[in-house]
Amino acid sequence: MCGICGELRLDGQLPELKYLNSMMAKLEKRGPDHAGSFSDGGLMFGHRRLAIIDLSYKSSQPMVDIESGLALVFNGTIYNHPELRAELKARGHHFFSEGDTEVILKAYAEWGEDAPKHLLGMFAFAIWDMRKKRLFVARDRMGIKPLYYAADGKSFRFASNTQALLTTPGIDTSLDPLAIHNLFSLHAVVPAPRTVLNGIRKLQPAHSLTIHADGRQELKRYWNLVARRPAEPRTEQEWIDAVHASLKTAVRRRNNIADVPVGVLLSGGLDSSLLVGLLSEIGIKDIRTFTIGFDDQPEEKGSEYEYSDAVVERFQPKHHKFHIPNEHTLSRLPEAVANMAEPMFGQDAIGFYLLSEQVSKHVKVVQSGQGADEVFGGYFWYPQAHADKNPDRLQRLAPYYFDRDHREMAEMLQTPFQTRDYTGELVRELLESADAEETLDAVLRADTTTFIVDDPVKRVDNMTMAWGLEARVPFLDHELVELAAQMPTELKLRDGGKYVLKQIARGLVPDSVIDRPKGYFPVPALKFVRGEFLEMMRDLLDSQACRERGLYQRSYIDKVIAQPEAHLTRIQGSKLWHMAALEMWLQSQRV
Repeated sequence: MCGICGELRLDGQLPELKYLNSMMAKLEKRGPDHAGSFSDGGLMFGHRRLAIIDLSYKSSQPMVDIESGLALVFNGTIYNHPELRAELKARGHHFFSEGDTEVILKAYAEWGEDAPKHLLGMFAFAIWDMRKKRLFVARDRMGIKPLYYAADGKSFRFASNTQALLTTPGIDTSLDPLAIHNLFSLHAVVPAPRTVLNGIRKLQPAHSLTIHADGRQELKRYWNLVARRPAEPRTEQEWIDAVHASLKTAVRRRNNIADVPVGVLLSGGLDSSLLVGLLSEIGIKDIRTFTIGFDDQPEEKGSEYEYSDAVVERFQPKHHKFHIPNEHTLSRLPEAVANMAEPMFGQDAIGFYLLSEQVSKHVKVVQSGQGADEVFGGYFWYPQAHADKNPDRLQRLAPYYFDRDHREMAEMLQTPFQTRDYTGELVRELLESADAEETLDAVLRADTTTFIVDDPVKRVDNMTMAWGLEARVPFLDHELVELAAQMPTELKLRDGGKYVLKQIARGLVPDSVIDRPKGYFPVPALKFVRGEFLEMMRDLLDSQACRERGLYQRSYIDKVIAQPEAHLTRIQGSKLWHMAALEMWLQSQRV
C-alpha cells in the first residue's frame, strides 16, 4: 500500500523535479516508510512506500527491471503473487525480490496489456516501457485503489489523490456541473472518469490506459461483471457452501499475504463480526480487533458496543475500544475532510478517520467489511426496488435511492450549474446492461461496480491511508463477487437481506449480532444537525467563498438551515451536511 505519482511530457519538454516533489509531499501519509523517484527523458515517477510485503530495500519503488526495459510504481496488494511468481519463473523470468511489486513487472513483460487479468488483488499502477516510450496505467477490478490524472495535451500527470495533482500548475479547478449532479443525487458518488473538478479525472475500475509518445490514448476494459444464473442450477445449501468456501479463501488471502500483523475493524455489525469468526475458523490465533463509538443523540445511539462486545467475548481477540466525544468529532471534522481525495458525505468518514488514527499505532493492515451489503443485498432499498412493478428499471430504483430528484436539483443549484438529468441517464445505462438477468441483479451490479467505488470503498481508502494504514476488503474479492452475482435474488433478500451470510454466521457469530436490526456506522451529530455542528455548517454556507462560488440558491440554503432535521435524504443523510461538506472540501483544497 503506497502513494504513486508521475508525469509524462508530450511536448518535448522535461518534467520538473519540483512538481514531482510537491506531489510526493502530498502522498507521504499514504507511504511514510520510504520515498523514491525515477526519470527517463520525458517520464518521471514518484513513490511513497508503506512496507507490508518484503520489507527489504529490494521491493522499494520505483522499481526498474533492466532485463525487460520496464519501470514501475504500484499501490496495492497482489494476493496471488506467490502463484504468479512460480508461473513466471517456469516461463523463464528471473526475480531479485520477494514481493508482489516485481511480479507485476514480470507479468507485464510476459502478457503486456493483458497483465491485469492475471492479478488478484487491489491495485493501481503505472509501467513505463523505456524502449517503446509508452506509459501503461491500470486499476483493479473493484476500484479499491485510486488513480487520478490530469491531461492537457502537453503532459499526462497521475497520482493516488487529487491533493497531489493540485500542487502542480495548470489544473482547471472549475466545477463540473455534470459531476455536481451525480454528487447530490447519489450521496457523493461521482462515477469515473469524472470528479467535481473539470481538470482532474480518474481511471475507471477494471480498465487500463495506454499513453503513447505522440499523445494518443487507448482505454481498455479488461474485466466485466456478469450477473446471470449459472447454466447448472445449485441448491440453497450448495450456494451457502460455495460462498462460505470463497469467503474463507478471501479472508485467508488478506490475512496471510503480509509480513506484518493484520487486524480487523470491528463495528458490531454482521459483516465485520463474520470476518473475526472466519479468521478464528481458519485457525488464526492472534486476532486483533478495533472498535470506535461516538456520543449518543436522543434519537440514535452513537456506538454499537453491545454487539462488538459480544463478538469480543466469543473470540477473545486482542481488542481495542475507542470513544470519541462530540466536541472532539467537531474539532477534527475539517481535518478529515481535508484528507478526502474527493468530497464525501458519509457520516462515518470522520469515524474511519479517527479510528484509523488509533489503529495505526498498533498495526499497519486491517480487514474491513465494506462491500457485503452491496454484494449480498443488505440495504433496505433493494427489496423496495425488487417489489416495485414499474417496467422502467430506473424508476424502480430512483424513488428509493436518489438523494434528490432532478426538480430539487434545480431548486438547490444556481443557473450556471443546472444541467440535464445526467444522473438519470447514467444510472439508466448501468441498469439496462445486458449482463444482468433481473432488475435486482442490475441494481446490485451497478452498486458493486460503480456506486460503492466512490462511496464506502473510497472513504475507507482515504481515511485509513491518511494514517498509513492499509485496509483490505475481502467481501470485494472479485472471485467472491463473481460467484455472488450469479446467486438467485431470493437468496439475497430473504430474512431481511444477506441471507446466505447469516446462514454462514449462524453458530459461529453470536445470534445477537446476526438477528439485530440493520445498523450503520453511527455518527449521529452529522445526521441530527444542531448546536455547534449547525453553527459550523451555517458559517460555511454563509462564508464569502461560498457566496462568491455561486453554486447554491440562497433560498434553498435558508430553507434547509431553518429545519435541518426535516431535510433528510431517502437514506437518512442530512442535506445540510451534504452542502456544507462540499463547501468545506473545496475550501480545504483552496479551490
